[in-house]
Amino acid sequence: MNINLPSSHKNQEPESNVLYIVGTPIGNLNDLSSRAINILKNVCLIACEDTRQTKKIMSKFNFTNNLISFNKHNSLNKIPKIINNLNSGKSVALVSDAGMPSICDPGEDLIRIVKSNKKRVICIPGPCAAITALVSSGFPSSKFTFEGFFPKKSSERKKLLLEINENDKTTILFESPHRLKKSLRELKQYLGGEREIQVSRELTKKFEEHIGDNINEVINYFEEKEVIGEITIVIKGKIQTNKNLEFDKFKLKKELHDLVDAGLTVSQASKYLAKKNNLIKSIIYNLY
Repeated sequence: MNINLPSSHKNQEPESNVLYIVGTPIGNLNDLSSRAINILKNVCLIACEDTRQTKKIMSKFNFTNNLISFNKHNSLNKIPKIINNLNSGKSVALVSDAGMPSICDPGEDLIRIVKSNKKRVICIPGPCAAITALVSSGFPSSKFTFEGFFPKKSSERKKLLLEINENDKTTILFESPHRLKKSLRELKQYLGGEREIQVSRELTKKFEEHIGDNINEVINYFEEKEVIGEITIVIKGKIQTNKNLEFDKFKLKKELHDLVDAGLTVSQASKYLAKKNNLIKSIIYNLY
């Protein structure tokens, strides 16, 4: 059994022989936590997906440290070096170019190998584009599917689109700016133009924006625009049918009346319950 005891919560950080997984800002540098700053200032080595981004952080918070590049192109060569540093008693921090490491980057390979070498791994939580976009969408978030980046190969894209079409959970995707318009057209083809969606762009930055409410509207919005910046797509799950409603009909009717009694209009209450329960608004409205 692999037991990784986080003793660092009692001891002074950073500790020797520990790999720290450090969440960094996804745009606004002020989102970096004081604990993360302390780790990055004082570890022996920082493994960076993009050293240019890490240097911006060091400049902002006025410190320097030893950096090595660690990305999908060189990870196999750099992992032994990081393991050697840990074996020699040094502390190492892993950062991505933005957000939490190991999400859509080679960090997961490093973490797995470090743990297999009986070294401790401690996570310093930080911003995450996927969760930030999900929470801001207002779509059901108790269960969701994260698919990473939209596949480039047409066969893989088709397979994923078919899965999303049948998925009743909220789906989160990353997409590059130059492929967004194509992906939106494909989403419309497989999911229909009325499927609820939010495209979040430039999260936490000056020109942050969230575009919805459905695929048709998002396509129209970007039709004549040049798309720039990091893109996160949030897609509401497949709408339930009347058959799925029968089980909760009386509960939903009571909730609807309670909301109206509390001051909401029938339309407002129906819209709220429809989004909460992943149902069509008219089905809820007709219960009143």
